[in-house]
Amino acid sequence: MTVETDGGDATVATTMVDADTEAGDAAGDAEEALIEEGEIAGDYLEQLLDVLDFDGDIDLDVEGDRAIVSIDGGRDLSKLVGRNGEVLDALQELTRLAVQQATGVRSRLMLDVAGWRAKRREELSALGTEAAKRVQESGAPESLAPMTPFERKIVHDAVAAVDGVASESEGVEPNRHVVVVPA
Repeated sequence: MTVETDGGDATVATTMVDADTEAGDAAGDAEEALIEEGEIAGDYLEQLLDVLDFDGDIDLDVEGDRAIVSIDGGRDLSKLVGRNGEVLDALQELTRLAVQQATGVRSRLMLDVAGWRAKRREELSALGTEAAKRVQESGAPESLAPMTPFERKIVHDAVAAVDGVASESEGVEPNRHVVVVPA
């Protein structure tokens, strides 16, 4: 709505906007914001790699409602992953904080180094599917090893794809784990 004044008299002009156009614009704006997050993260990580004297190619992508940044191709990148992804988790959090400092908005950015998260996702998905099938056949609940929230979500998603079983998280961090149960 636009309000215009002409010599003290107010006239109101209204403009009809197609709801689909607004939704498309909102989706485009959200994707642009995620691309900006990825670019900020890429710049931050590039500087970090320079300081550490590590080689690596930084790839930026958007999946759903999350910016995805991956570092590939360099030697010694496994040092940025650490044991069980602990260094990678810390680096991801630092990168999220760098993005938040630049944008003022909390980031949900996902960082992968040397394909470690992608490989881990496949392993956990297979673990969840196999456990679900065992529970489906035996009818007995099965507890899995403690996992991070990221890892538990992948297992829950894999279990949900198998009929006749369900999953739940039990315990307290750092010992929180997935239990697969008959549905």
